[in-house]
Formats: sequence, C-alpha cells, structure tokens
Amino acid sequence: MSGQLEMPGMPRRLFSATPSKLATYADCPRRYRFAYLTRPTPPKGPAWAHNTVGAAVHAALRSWWELPLVKRSPAAARQLLYGVWSRTGFRDEEQADRWRSRAAGWLTDYVGELDPAEEPVGTERTVGATTERLALSGRIDRIDQRGDELVVVDYKTGRVPSTEDEARGSPALAIYVLGVRRTLRRACSRVELHHLPSRTVAVFDHTERSLANHVRRAEDIAADIEAATEALAGGADPDVAFPPVTGQQCSWCDFRPSCPAGQAAAPARETWSFLAEEAAPAE
Repeated sequence: MSGQLEMPGMPRRLFSATPSKLATYADCPRRYRFAYLTRPTPPKGPAWAHNTVGAAVHAALRSWWELPLVKRSPAAARQLLYGVWSRTGFRDEEQADRWRSRAAGWLTDYVGELDPAEEPVGTERTVGATTERLALSGRIDRIDQRGDELVVVDYKTGRVPSTEDEARGSPALAIYVLGVRRTLRRACSRVELHHLPSRTVAVFDHTERSLANHVRRAEDIAADIEAATEALAGGADPDVAFPPVTGQQCSWCDFRPSCPAGQAAAPARETWSFLAEEAAPAE
C-alpha cells in the first residue's frame, strides 16, 4: 500500500480481505472507494426490508443454538425471532407483521427438522486463512461436524431457492472452507446453502482445484484494488482510479445518494420491493 515502504528482501505485505470487501470492488470500484477509503464515509440510503428479515432470522438461529439443550424447541425459535424483529424498511406495520409471521413459520419448520443435541462446532464463527498475497477472514453462520469432516452452513432467506451452482460459485463459501481448515485444523470441503423459505439445501464439495480457482480470482481482485489505491494516493482522479459500474443494481446501492452516475442509471427502488409478496402470499 502507498505510504508503507517495503525494503528489499522483506516479505510482501498481505492484503487483508473479507468476502464482502472483495465482492464490493468486483461489483463496483466506486462503491468500494466509498465504503472502505473515503472518510468520512458518504451517507447511505435507507435500510432494506429484506435485509431486516435476513438479519432477524440469522440472529434467532444463532441464539437458538446458544440455549440450553432442553430449551431448543420450535416455539423458542419463534420467540427469539420476535425478540429481535425490527420494522425497518417495511412499507407499513401491517407488512412488517405479516413478514414476521412468515419468518417465524420458516424458523418453526427449519428448527423442527434439526436435532437440537447435535451441537455445531461453531455459530457465527470467525475464521481466517492466508495465501501468497491475501490475509482472508470471514464469519460463518454455522459449522457442523459430519463424521470426520466439518461442513460450512450458510443460511439463506431470499426469494429464490439456492442452487448447486450458487454453492460452487460462491467466493465467500470457498474462503470459509479455507478458513475452517486453517483456523480449526480440520478437514473441510463441503458447503451447504440452507434456504429456509423453500426448506431446500444446495450442496457442493470443493476440490483443491476449485478452491485454487477461487483463490486466484480473489488475488486478482486484490491486485486491482491495490493498484487503484496506489494510483489514488499518487494523485489520480478518484473517478478514474475507482470508476462506477452502473446498471440496474444502482437502484438499490447503499451509496446511491452520493453517486450521480448511479442515480442516472436506474430509478430508485422501494425499500420493501425485494420481498416476494406475490410469489409467497400471506396466509
């Protein structure tokens, strides 16, 4: 990085990265600059209802596994969800209440199929690994033990069921596998996407080759970030060093209020527009 001298013979400084950090740059360099370099950070747009749903479900599942074994029931999962529920991003109270009931139903069904006695190896566990160029870290929803191996479990609450292609292609899941291997010193190859609304599980077993492919792509992104950051420090135009990538995604970008290019590229979406009202009508 600019401003940090590296003497001849010294080991190269590793680039510190999370899956979110790498994905942000890959999606839009300008968004990366706003999120990680510009200080103070530009103001963000409003919160999104679908993120509220996902955050509440994740928090309830984490807390459910923290309960004493005898208290791990579907009813307890519902109560945990009610305790962390927020109305942020919803159109109105009626919509928020409807989605709270829907999410509680997902949890009841999901937890009802779990064995509460099968303690996870970790929940919301932070792991890390290094490559030749990267210091990677990430937080995993759940780590299970299956026989002699560990399995990375990621919860999903979006409108569309997860697929094997999604599990295979996810840079985050690949980084988690590497992190589990390095941090916990245990065998790990399998990743699972647990889609609560559809009660489906998408599975992929990583190979050394598939993991190496993900590492190579992550290192390429990191190299681009470092080059752009050095150019910026050297006086380059910020919008040249970190150009915007515009498209429909600009409709929901957090930094839309600070990005004229994004505002011109697509109209703003309502904060509840990602909820699958028609695909999954209220009961």
